[in-house]
Amino acid sequence: MVQIENLTKKFDSFTALNSLNLNIKKGSIYGLVGINGSGKTTAIKHLAGIYRQDNGTVSIDGMPVYDNAALKAKVGFIPDDLYFFPNYNMKSLRNFYATMYTTWNDKRYVRLQEMFKLDEKRRVSKFSKGMQKQAAFIFAMSIMPSFLLLDEPIDGLDPIVRRLIMQEIIEDVAEREMTVLVSSHNLKEMDGICDAIGIIKNGQMIIERDLDDLKSDVHKVQLAFDTNLETSELGLQILHEESRGSISLLVIRGSEEEVTQRINSFNPLIFDRLPLTLEEIFVYETEGANEIPY
Repeated sequence: MVQIENLTKKFDSFTALNSLNLNIKKGSIYGLVGINGSGKTTAIKHLAGIYRQDNGTVSIDGMPVYDNAALKAKVGFIPDDLYFFPNYNMKSLRNFYATMYTTWNDKRYVRLQEMFKLDEKRRVSKFSKGMQKQAAFIFAMSIMPSFLLLDEPIDGLDPIVRRLIMQEIIEDVAEREMTVLVSSHNLKEMDGICDAIGIIKNGQMIIERDLDDLKSDVHKVQLAFDTNLETSELGLQILHEESRGSISLLVIRGSEEEVTQRINSFNPLIFDRLPLTLEEIFVYETEGANEIPY
């Protein structure tokens, strides 16, 4: 299990994380979402053991992460800001990783290298950003990590490569119970792979739920009544509202049973449930549609 408890981190006078809590179950894929500057990358770098917390605890399998070389050897990390040794090509890095990690799987490296078809003799620092992302993925997966931390892993990649990467990750989760944290702006793709979601804002976790549970508690409906009923009279927690002529479009938090009973008690002329995406949930839970996940 991956766990952060009451984590606080300041950079000079700026508080990047404020009593942050985060819990990831073993063998699951956890999506961490938030607008730019919300604290996602800072949280991930604590889990990677790069930052030392000011207060609170950061642990994996009950062990503290910072200054724990044995634990870090089980963690694969792909940051958003990639760095490679200036003069190293894929072959040089292959030898480096094979020396550094006892879990290095050379057969997997060969298979992934053949899949992505990167030039092994060209310096990786000269690759395009998308190619560097592929190279980072090859090395991170070839160490056979028990825990994989991904900060914007598919940003700038074409759809075919994104699919290959996510398929490889999902297979490792299913076969080896690898635990994954992924931070991404592409909420549509996260919607299809994540078991749980954490929404972070201003350095604090505002929502952390299993994705299915999160979706079951937020509903998008369109309504029309034969009277001038104010939606506030419904007695429901409305996260978002807009009007389209005589029809009201509402996003409501609450159990499906409660929402249905309350609305039906007012005998609506129209009551339709509409599909709700993770992106919409994110926008409405972070105080309205004026905030977008970019």
